[in-house]
Formats: sequence, structure tokens, C-alpha cells
Amino acid sequence: MTERQKEILFAIIEEYAEMAAPVGSVTLAKLFNVSSATIRSEMARLETLGLLSSPHTSAGRIPTDAGYRFYVNSLTERDVMREVSANRLLGPGEKAPNRNIHALEVRIHSQERTDYAIRSAVDMLAELTGNLGLATIGEQLYLSGISKLFAQPEFLDNSKIQDVAQLLDNLEPWLREARPGEPLNIFIGQENPIGKASGVSLIISKFRSPYSDSSYIGLLGPTRQNYAETMSLVRHAGLILENTL
Repeated sequence: MTERQKEILFAIIEEYAEMAAPVGSVTLAKLFNVSSATIRSEMARLETLGLLSSPHTSAGRIPTDAGYRFYVNSLTERDVMREVSANRLLGPGEKAPNRNIHALEVRIHSQERTDYAIRSAVDMLAELTGNLGLATIGEQLYLSGISKLFAQPEFLDNSKIQDVAQLLDNLEPWLREARPGEPLNIFIGQENPIGKASGVSLIISKFRSPYSDSSYIGLLGPTRQNYAETMSLVRHAGLILENTL
């Protein structure tokens, strides 16, 4: 893949996350200052690579799960989730790296009880992203923002809602048994070990709490989302909880 193809792929992913509509060559031609024909050629190549698809009703392209995975891996490699920086920024007397993370930190610190702190963090994640927030509290799975999630255009089809509901039914037992070990775990679309047909991405952060050394907090949302923001928020939520509880 050429550097320009990579930039076009990333631009399509970010534009699609914001607009929820297939991205056409005219939009990208203006952005990259090249002809629409050049963009169409590059998009065709990306489609051949399995990173884009073309909906039947549109001339534009949307990302595939493989396209999102390439994008997320690039984010992870580029930033390494800024783990060292995150721990430093969350030290005593220092400010969180952006306004949303600072708001998350304030919300968590305002709670005296462990379960309230975790619930507050989940509520805040749902408010900030419009996705479904979730966390393990002992043996229970706390959820927040279901109505926000199902208000997104991907879930106008009732069958998709049913797929997500089935995923949620199996999520807590799966977390307890599989115990994902990475500080940040990202499952995109078909990668989801439970609910492959649901068309959602699951982003979860592992953290230590008084309940367990393997507690989890995260977000469940459509594959179309701002991954840089959601990954950062989820990872910082785990770090803040681990450093606070």
C-alpha cells in the first residue's frame, strides 16, 4: 500500500465516522488536491485489498472490518496508547491530557465508594461518545447508554438490535472466562468472539480494583466510530480507576 492510499483510507474512515454516509471521490479530491479519477483509482485498489467496500446504493465507499483493523493498528503503533505519558499526566497535581479525560477524572474522584466510581466512569464514557458504556463490578456487568447506542443509524434494522442484545447476554460470562489480558483490547466487527454478526466494536480496558485484578471497563459501539477518541477514553478510564480505587 502506498502512503497516499493509506492517507485516503484514513480520510475515508474519519469522514465516515463523522457523516455516517459513504464517502465519494469528489470529497476526497478536494482534500488531496488531485482529480476525482485519481481518487477513484486509489479507492478501487483499496477495495481490491479488502479495506473498503462499495454499498450497492452509492458510488461512495465505506470501510470494512479489515480497513478499521489496519487503522486501529496504525493508531496503536503510532501512539502506543501514550501509556507512559498517561501515567505521568495522571500523577498528583497534574492535569489530564484533554478536557474529556479531565472531566472523567473529576467524575471518578468525586465518588467515595468503589462501585459508584466505576458506575460514574461508565456513565461518563457513554455520555461522551454516544456508545454503550460497560464495566464489571464484582460478578455483575454494569451497562449505561443503551438508548444512545440504539439511536445510531446502524441500528435502524431491528435484527441488528437483536444481535447486540445477544452479545450483551453473553459478554459478562465471556469476560470472566476469557479474561482478555492486554491493557487495551479492541474487537472490531467480525473479530468479536461473541456476536460476530452484530456489526459492533468492543473496546475494553483491564484494570485492578478491590473486586478483582482483572476488572474491565469499556465501550460498545458501531464499527463506525472515532477510534482515536474512544480508545484514549477507555484506556484512561482504566488507568484513572486503577490509580484511584
